[in-house]
Amino acid sequence: MLSKFDHMLSQLEKASLVGKATYQSRILEATCRLLKQPDSIAALQGRIQRLDQAGIFAGTDWSTPAQLLPGLVKNTLEKAEPQTVALECLSLLRFLAVAQYTYRVNGLPAAQARHFLTQVLALNLDRILGTASEVSRVREGPMGPAIDQLLKHVLEQIGAESILSRLVDEVWRILTQRPLQVGPVKSMIVQIAVALHAEQNGMSDTRAVGADRLISALFGPTHLCRDDPGLEVYTQRLNAADRGALQAEAMGMARAMHDTGLVSDYQVGFVQFIMASDHRDLLPQVLGLSSTGLDCLRCYQSLVNQLIKESVHIGTGEAILGMALMLERGILYSPPIAPSLWRLLATEPSTACTYSLEVAFGPTIPARQRMIAGVMQMLGQPLGVGQGNNPTCQSARALSMWALNDPDYLLWLLAQVTHNDRIIMHFEGQPLDSSQLQLGLASNIPLDADAVSILLVPHLDRLYAEMGRRVAGRGEDPHKWINPELHGWWVGRDFYIAVDIATGQLKQYHQFITSFYQTYHPLYNGNEPIIHPQPAGIAVTDSSGGFVGWHAITIIRVALDQNNEMRVYFFNPNNDSGQDWGNGTVVSTQGSGELPGEGSLPFADFASRLYIFHDDGLKGAEKPPVEANVFEDVYEKAKASWAAGRLAESPL
Repeated sequence: MLSKFDHMLSQLEKASLVGKATYQSRILEATCRLLKQPDSIAALQGRIQRLDQAGIFAGTDWSTPAQLLPGLVKNTLEKAEPQTVALECLSLLRFLAVAQYTYRVNGLPAAQARHFLTQVLALNLDRILGTASEVSRVREGPMGPAIDQLLKHVLEQIGAESILSRLVDEVWRILTQRPLQVGPVKSMIVQIAVALHAEQNGMSDTRAVGADRLISALFGPTHLCRDDPGLEVYTQRLNAADRGALQAEAMGMARAMHDTGLVSDYQVGFVQFIMASDHRDLLPQVLGLSSTGLDCLRCYQSLVNQLIKESVHIGTGEAILGMALMLERGILYSPPIAPSLWRLLATEPSTACTYSLEVAFGPTIPARQRMIAGVMQMLGQPLGVGQGNNPTCQSARALSMWALNDPDYLLWLLAQVTHNDRIIMHFEGQPLDSSQLQLGLASNIPLDADAVSILLVPHLDRLYAEMGRRVAGRGEDPHKWINPELHGWWVGRDFYIAVDIATGQLKQYHQFITSFYQTYHPLYNGNEPIIHPQPAGIAVTDSSGGFVGWHAITIIRVALDQNNEMRVYFFNPNNDSGQDWGNGTVVSTQGSGELPGEGSLPFADFASRLYIFHDDGLKGAEKPPVEANVFEDVYEKAKASWAAGRLAESPL
């Protein structure tokens, strides 16, 4: 591929001014293909001077780099056609070459090039941290992973010093949501640690403390490993420590873990040490258990010991946090859970399951242990499930809902896959066998996901797609039938949708909003809480309020926040709930009463982006009407965003 690329580059260099446009297009097409290959970024960077001088930017907006604006880069990477995206990527590599003094461009000093890249990185932190929004996922298409790799390459080359404060804030914001996948965040903490050696003066004291807490949580959470001595030396220190020192280590490990949501390799070493010694009684302290978790641990001590033995290794340390939070949830008291976990411990994953896990994580840790660790994480952090860079929000939402509300069913599905490489699920009385179905939205193994998702999502995705095919001709939104059958009996059977399926126009919107308030708002539904989490659909909008697409979320609860504002607390499966949906509608993930993993919005703001929801159909006392001004507020917010252009009829 590189030899063909070089041949086209030579043709561009030799082409006349009139003929360059043809070769520009060919090279940009080749760049799109090349960017998707491993190690292609370094190859392109080594050719950027030739590309520039040959005229790849000639006649385009990128021909004068000194006049480019960093604020426009994000929009181009997310929304532009592939060739334009390729041109933007090459432009960033040109800036990088100038910033590193390997190439000189008239009118573009190295300091200006570095400043430009710094601003681009600061505006694209979500991509660097692996938390790109649904907007990015929908609009960028297959170029997404290549763009992410390019931005990470730029960060590694120029360093994180200049965006350090922004990076620290963003890492803490992501960790507050307690995601299952923390690999990208750990990588950024390493960058922060490196950058702090180079520059500390540019940070406020508060952010410097925040950075130190992140770094110490990974590399030195307690007294005996404060200097990051390595696991071998740390184990020697543990062997020489007295009981008081070991107890202090246990409590320090737990404090760092629950404070940040990160598990240090030293905590893994400590847990392995106490489980192999006479200090097993320190397990509650190192897990940071309350009286609830401690009681659960004592009741199921042998099961917990075996789960820790199988799941806690260097590389799967997050299983410790999952175990602690699972015990705190008390789900082991549910009769099917402990037997299901014993069955899991006795399971050897199928060849296909082993292959999938090794493709995603490598063979260092056996697939069986990786799977058990993944189960611990998901049962402990059901709202930490993320869909990765995959169009599988329905499957990710289902896994989260089962882990939260029906964990024994989740374990049963996993048993089907690990034993038989299939899931048998019934739809309207007919059995569906995932192994016999066509591919759904996911064409490949979802590699950027947790272990349980990697095993189950391909099957769930096929089942979801087949359910959609079976109801495609009914003239109504397929989720009316799919959601209750896919997720469980507790999904409400009454179904409400805000748009007409045939035209996409708003349909009986006043009735839709009224029904939503009378179903979910405590002041309009008789103060009835949400009993089971309920699937719902939102109209995703970008930061300007423009419509992007439909997206699956879970309504978890509705409650007053500390300012007495009624809010909807929900789960968004796309890795990061905190998003700007435009026109002042910004999803909060902390500071408004959210539990880890929840996003929240004021009730009216959430209603203005809602397009489908379910109701259990239980009719109680007469419910008060929704005031006209309440409806108008929601209606105006919808009209100013996703519903613009969908106003074919009166909302009444």
